Amino acid sequence: MDWLLAGLGNPGEEYAHTRHNVGFWCVRDLAATVGAPWGREARFKAELAQGLFAGQRLVLCQPQDFMNRSGGPVQAVAAFYKIPPERIVVVHDDLDLLPGVARLKFGGGNGGHNGLRDLDRALGTNAYWRLRLGIGHPGHKDRVVAYVLGKPEPEDRGQIDAAIHRALSVLPDFLQGRVDVAQQRLHSLES
Repeated sequence: MDWLLAGLGNPGEEYAHTRHNVGFWCVRDLAATVGAPWGREARFKAELAQGLFAGQRLVLCQPQDFMNRSGGPVQAVAAFYKIPPERIVVVHDDLDLLPGVARLKFGGGNGGHNGLRDLDRALGTNAYWRLRLGIGHPGHKDRVVAYVLGKPEPEDRGQIDAAIHRALSVLPDFLQGRVDVAQQRLHSLES
């Protein structure tokens, strides 16, 4: 059975390098690793890439609607490929984690993340995997929107890229059912 890895972000060049798009960055890096080309799928309102990685067939997804409407495209892709929620990994930015920190967990609340809130609604459950990539917090809630829609400083971008690299390095263990090993390695590899 396939796995669906959905990176969350906002479409368009003006958002391409913003903190809110770290999910897109991660699935693009994975697609490059497996040599999977991206194609626009208008029926899903998403860009998709497919390939084999660690002996598993992957469907990679970048919803092409805004973050707070990510659920519809992800749900449509999952339904078409008959992928149940427990085989979905959603990659997203996390204000509560510092740049360079990555966490892999199953289920849980949305933590105020609009993309996750919409996914929970569209999937009818929160029982899916999340790969949380830290972007840090601006310090005050009034600055959050401008912060997530802003570009990270070069040092932070380097730490985020390193976290993505570490996450992809533990993905084979995860996909082959060694979840505890993948989580332990990922959570202990931080800079």
